[in-house]
Amino acid sequence: MVGITGRMKSEEEEAKLRKRNEELERELRKSQEREEQMRRELQKAWERLRVAEEAEERLCSQLGELEAESVHQAREYNARLLSLVNQLSRATIQSASAC
Repeated sequence: MVGITGRMKSEEEEAKLRKRNEELERELRKSQEREEQMRRELQKAWERLRVAEEAEERLCSQLGELEAESVHQAREYNARLLSLVNQLSRATIQSASAC
């Protein structure tokens, strides 16, 4: 009789352990799925960061080109303005000497 009771306890414990093992395996699978999902999200974020960095580089390059162009245009404008001032001065001098 003691042998049967001991065997029943052993079978109950084995069943409990099997059930606990199944629960742990389910939890492990869920954890692995969450980990994979996080890995995919991290990869997407990394890709968005790479695209943003490339866009920033292009914008900086375009900004540099625009700055160089604006400096060039400002110098041309200044030269044209000085030329017009000189022409006006000569015209004023000629007009004054004609009087």
